[in-house]
Amino acid sequence: MTKKEEKTDTEITKEEIETDQSEQENLQEELEKATAQAAEYLDGWQRTQAEFSNYKKRQETERAQMMVLASAGLLYKLLPVVDDFERALSTMPPHLDQLTWSEGILMIKHKLDAILESEGVKPIETAGQAFDPHYHEAVTHEEAPGYEEDQIIGQVQKGYTLGERVLRPALVRVAKAPAAQPEQNNDTTEDKE
Repeated sequence: MTKKEEKTDTEITKEEIETDQSEQENLQEELEKATAQAAEYLDGWQRTQAEFSNYKKRQETERAQMMVLASAGLLYKLLPVVDDFERALSTMPPHLDQLTWSEGILMIKHKLDAILESEGVKPIETAGQAFDPHYHEAVTHEEAPGYEEDQIIGQVQKGYTLGERVLRPALVRVAKAPAAQPEQNNDTTEDKE
């Protein structure tokens, strides 16, 4: 082999190397673009997946709220029946409470209470409580010895909650501060005599 042939082989190799390097750079650029595009598609897919998950949760919450509101209307309509049962049982003469028909009425009342309880309806406590306008509705404000101001004196009608929501506020009598007594000046009455 002559020197000329050796040079040519070397030059071809350099050209091939440069061509290979250029192809590698092109391939590297294409790989980076494809990787960036794949990351963009993955990010878009993940966002869509999260939005869909949030949509499903929101729909479930709204459906549950609609069920509660639908049952709240019916439960609210049953409360006067409960009130009537309680009034009837509280005024029943003691000698009648052992009769079978009165026991039947009491059992019906217990079943109605059990249905309300199973639906999440609970009575609002009033005995010894402070007046809370979220749960109580004041029917009267009265001066009552032995009670602090805004303390509940008595309950006129039971109130009920359904979960955290007030189904019907309790009607209550509320204590108020005694009226200020006008001070009598003994000195002025003595001067007039």
